[in-house]
Amino acid sequence: MQDQRQQEWERKYRLTEEGRPEAARVLAENAHLLPPEGLALDLACGRGGNALLLAAAGLDAEGWDYAEPAIENLKAQADRAGLALKGVVRDAVEQPPEPASFDVIVVSRFLERSLCPALVSALRPGGLLFYQTFTRLKVQGLGPRNPAFLLESNELLQLFAGLRVLVYREEHDCGEHATGWRDQAMLVAQRRAS
Repeated sequence: MQDQRQQEWERKYRLTEEGRPEAARVLAENAHLLPPEGLALDLACGRGGNALLLAAAGLDAEGWDYAEPAIENLKAQADRAGLALKGVVRDAVEQPPEPASFDVIVVSRFLERSLCPALVSALRPGGLLFYQTFTRLKVQGLGPRNPAFLLESNELLQLFAGLRVLVYREEHDCGEHATGWRDQAMLVAQRRAS
């Protein structure tokens, strides 16, 4: 299964068009909360838009993904932008980040519930988690179909209940469905200082 998943991702990244990838909305809209310095991780980074934003903000940024073409693409993007950034081929599910190792962790469009306690543990005191992914309640039909990769209502709040919530957004099916923040949830939360 792992090999098939990796081959699928590698095929996706080989076919990806050139151009600087965008950061996830949770990070782009809340970048003002980033610390002025520290070590930041873009976990399951894909094309690395989050890692590039973190590096441009002056953080020591790392991008992890198990698809080697994704990391090669990220390194090329960083070189073109003149950004110092470390790209690592690493399966975070098999090798989660070490405890108290990052000041910022960003996860977007990736959900592995069993990894959530390790993410909390990997934050240093005062560290920030930026998380954005898809929900089961679909209004606009965005995201994967497999419910294992989709959040239940308010699930991000439950998965990271030990953190201090700074930002949370999940609009469900309220109001005018053609506009707003649909089919996804976002969370910015902070590990309490010891």
